[in-house]
Amino acid sequence: MKTAIWRWRLHRTLLDRAGLLWPFSKKSGNKRLLFIGERDFICQTQWFPYFFHKDILATRHHIELRELPISRFEDGRHPYRAGVDAVCFQSWFDLSPQAMENLVGKIRQTWPAARLGYFDWFAPTDLRYADVLGGQVDVYLKKQALRDFSQYGQTTLGDTNLTDYYARRFHLDYPETRFHIPGGFRDKLLLGTHFAFSDHMLPYFLSPFPQRAQRSIDLHARIAVKGTEWYTRMRQEALDKVTHLEGRLKVACRGRVSREEYFQELFDAKLCFSPFGYGEVCWRDFEAMFTGSLLLKPDMSHLDCYPEVFIPYQTYVPLAWDLSDFDEKVDYYLNHPAEREAIARNAFGLLGDYFRQQRFLHDMQAVLQRLGLVELKP
Repeated sequence: MKTAIWRWRLHRTLLDRAGLLWPFSKKSGNKRLLFIGERDFICQTQWFPYFFHKDILATRHHIELRELPISRFEDGRHPYRAGVDAVCFQSWFDLSPQAMENLVGKIRQTWPAARLGYFDWFAPTDLRYADVLGGQVDVYLKKQALRDFSQYGQTTLGDTNLTDYYARRFHLDYPETRFHIPGGFRDKLLLGTHFAFSDHMLPYFLSPFPQRAQRSIDLHARIAVKGTEWYTRMRQEALDKVTHLEGRLKVACRGRVSREEYFQELFDAKLCFSPFGYGEVCWRDFEAMFTGSLLLKPDMSHLDCYPEVFIPYQTYVPLAWDLSDFDEKVDYYLNHPAEREAIARNAFGLLGDYFRQQRFLHDMQAVLQRLGLVELKP
């Protein structure tokens, strides 16, 4: 597994820094899957699991993978003009509907016979491109989705369920927004990979649980506040809850530290508070899990992701969205170390087992089937 990770990192260096592109092989019988993506670390985490398992995909399904930066696709400088069986693409989240239509139209024109998949890497749960892409793609991948699909297509203040909640909570003036969901779209929507699948997290989850004889930090909560109005209000409320505890607990929440110091703190923390960001699922959720710090987070029961890792009181401790139970739950789990460690171990073990057992290879079968790369099972 270490070899696959280092091979991915070499691939990133050669592609991102040197601009090297590798043509597909000329081997007959192989199926060719091309990823067209943004040059952004968050975006690239969606590709990583496929490239991590590329040898198994090649052996088991005769699938070849290649990656093409979207900028290289737009200017036509690439060696992938013919013989591509499936194209999976990303975009930035602020494309207008017309710009998205133009993008998918150019992909269709370049590879008219290929099946298409859209990889939505966005933080929020909304489906802002469902209407534009519903009739164009064979599969739409989302990192997380609302558990109750009927909530999609409803009007919200702002463009997400989070802007709606916090606009109402803080009495903010946001315009009403509604993203139309076309008929049949639900059948095209599948759950894709999230932050836990990134190359820098995977080695931690494949290591032994980080058992510490004693953790000296009671609560870790380094929370950035600056952002849009609703985000700033939401994060400031979270930070205020944390700083209120500084007088009686050892809390890590002030100032900026290096990435190395940040992880050292988490390995030394009993509890980690991870408020929402612009979406519900955050890097910090899984950083808490691989460091063995108990995750406290606003209730995630409205959300689906895979593997199902946000299990209340089994892998994390849910908080009320208004944080009214924050102090109570912090105190409880600081005073019940056995329960605290059991939940932290469950979270770590769930993801560790998932990666060791390579269950991603099973979970992605539906994606490969929609793309015509593996046969439908009877």
